[in-house]
Amino acid sequence: MAMNGTITTWFEDKGFGFIKDENGDNRYFHEVKVANPELIKKDAAVTFEPTTNTKGLSAYSVKVIPESKYIYIAGERIKLTSIKSYLIYSEEVPVDSTIDKEKTVLSVGVLMSSIRPKLTTAPDEMRSLKKLAITTFQGTTLIFSEDEIDVDATVKLLGV
Repeated sequence: MAMNGTITTWFEDKGFGFIKDENGDNRYFHEVKVANPELIKKDAAVTFEPTTNTKGLSAYSVKVIPESKYIYIAGERIKLTSIKSYLIYSEEVPVDSTIDKEKTVLSVGVLMSSIRPKLTTAPDEMRSLKKLAITTFQGTTLIFSEDEIDVDATVKLLGV
């Protein structure tokens, strides 16, 4: 029965390491038992077949799970390698501009801002809204506002 785990220790020079399995136990593994040894690294997620040898718990048929090449921003799936550039900018919008709840994936930030007591605002008062524009190599530009996403956290995910 295959199990999931995380590589906690990896001795590249020796070709072996340890996996913490889903029960919290440490299991020895050797790179010859790994289907894709080029992906081995500390903290990588793996699946494996649990076994026991003379030295204790071990793992074979280990597969390192490749890190996601996609990020999800407000429900849009974006392939990291297709991002050409991104830009953070601010736009003045009316304070009472409403968020379209149907389209917005509510993040904690949005929930917090909707809980904030409504200040008495003049109908034409403006606020500055931080936005993130992502341009892909396909020539598409996706724009997200801080009402939908945490702009700074998303930029960290882009890792560009």
